[in-house]
Amino acid sequence: MPVPGQPLRRLGFLTIGLFDPADPAAGHRATLEVIELGEQLGFDSAWLRHRHLQYGISSPIAMMAAAGQRTSQIELGTAVTPLGWENPLRLAEDLATVDLLSGGRINPGISVGPPMQYEHLKAALYPDTAEVEDFSYTRVERLLAFVEGRTASTFAGRQGFEEFSDRVQPYSPGLRARMWYGAGSLRSARWAGEHVMNLLSSSVVFAEPGGATDFAEIQREQIVAFRAAHPAGPSARVSQGLVVIPTDSATAEQRAKYEAYVQARTPRTAGPQGPRGMLFARDLIGSSAQIAEQLFAHAGFREVDEVAFALPFSFEPADYVQILTDIATRLGPALGWRPAA
Repeated sequence: MPVPGQPLRRLGFLTIGLFDPADPAAGHRATLEVIELGEQLGFDSAWLRHRHLQYGISSPIAMMAAAGQRTSQIELGTAVTPLGWENPLRLAEDLATVDLLSGGRINPGISVGPPMQYEHLKAALYPDTAEVEDFSYTRVERLLAFVEGRTASTFAGRQGFEEFSDRVQPYSPGLRARMWYGAGSLRSARWAGEHVMNLLSSSVVFAEPGGATDFAEIQREQIVAFRAAHPAGPSARVSQGLVVIPTDSATAEQRAKYEAYVQARTPRTAGPQGPRGMLFARDLIGSSAQIAEQLFAHAGFREVDEVAFALPFSFEPADYVQILTDIATRLGPALGWRPAA
């Protein structure tokens, strides 16, 4: 666990990629520029959220393909792709294609469950099969099988002038080992471990009935349960994704905006929300030294050696430049991180 003197091994960031519907191209280009900046600053990874029927990135795979051609080292991931929107076979094809084009830098993070607002959009998404679609872990298992090259068709061979494979093509060696699951409960954390995935633990967890109600402790319990179920045990990969906003080089105007943003979001962290007991982590704001001190005291953070800090949703490009620069040059080093040579 990273404590003073034991370095954070990998540093990443996560962005939602918001855009103005009146000029969506500009927002997408700005996200690509943020990823390019991340590579220049030495970040190990950049992660993209999915936002369907909203004003954020709806096609992270296309964005990763574009980013892969603009960069050469930084790893590119999704945190997360909700599989309820996807056909696992087609998704496996796209992921392998982009992974090969990027030189093996793709880290697909996925989750299961019905799509958000499903009652309102199911007729458009699955007009003929909406009532029988399987949104369980089985959907993940199908994707994993296709990614690792298991049989997808009962036919292989030549037909006329065309050659057919019984497995998803192209096949990208190593991609299966870079598949991540976005878990928020003990059950999903254990499932991810049992299925030899990596674990994405974000700023949202679900409290267990009668269990702990402290976010950091719940996150710690889930990470421990994941590793207990994973064949790699203590060395199984886990990435934590809290919102951190260092203000070291921020202007007075930026600090005021950041503080107002955090203040507006803090009430939701007071206790479990809704029937499932959803808990939100507090956003961490302050100098890099102050944030590092809070992280070293965080039970969840103390279990990981890699992070993908989430950028706030609604800030301006100049704000992201300041935040990423402070993370890479001040907060990361305060946590013992150094960019790869």
